[in-house]
Amino acid sequence: MSSRLTAGDIQIISRIAVFRGLKAETVEQIITPATVVELRPHEWIARQGDPATAFFIIIDGWVKLYRSASSGDEAVINILTKGESFAESVAFTGNPYFSTAEAVSEARVGRIPADHIVRCIRANPEIALAMIASISQHMHNLVQQVEQLKAHSGVQRVAEFLASLAMKEQGHCSVVLPYDKILIAGRLGLTPESLSRAFARLRTIGVSVDASHVAVADVGKLRRLAADERGAVRGILEPLR
Repeated sequence: MSSRLTAGDIQIISRIAVFRGLKAETVEQIITPATVVELRPHEWIARQGDPATAFFIIIDGWVKLYRSASSGDEAVINILTKGESFAESVAFTGNPYFSTAEAVSEARVGRIPADHIVRCIRANPEIALAMIASISQHMHNLVQQVEQLKAHSGVQRVAEFLASLAMKEQGHCSVVLPYDKILIAGRLGLTPESLSRAFARLRTIGVSVDASHVAVADVGKLRRLAADERGAVRGILEPLR
């Protein structure tokens, strides 16, 4: 179901990285034909290989980007939430969607037609520069993810994920896992069994998991482990190897 943007939606969309540095009137011109698509869990808004007809901004909820192999297996590329965007590059190049975008939870997603973006770029090349900068940032983030998958252990990946949810740098905190553990495992390049083992090992540094609720005794120690400062935690983790 599609609807028009609310004032709150416009505030969220106007602040995304793609529009950073653009004049307010230019942003207003770009989002004039935008609509909001309301999704239920597991509904998709873009499918891998289909012609790109729009680019999207998450207004509320969670959306996963994934690629499907011929075997039917899924490779999770990213999990996006409020204020993040995707499909910018294909929106003005005419290429097919690189991945499928599927709602993880109930979600509201802003949709801006690709042909409108192209017309705006032709009238104002500064828009293209802003989009290129945003695409470059996406690529930088993907490189960081690849580095994490190759250089960090499963325990470190889980520690980094939990640390990213924490609202503080030090001390005790509690967080709620934003989506199910199977999807978390896929996002971190782990099997569900490996994720469970990682959670078990993290108990030795004060991380306890109860369903979707996680209590962290010392966020600083979790961050040090995620950053590969192993000296601070080696003595605790080694007995479990």
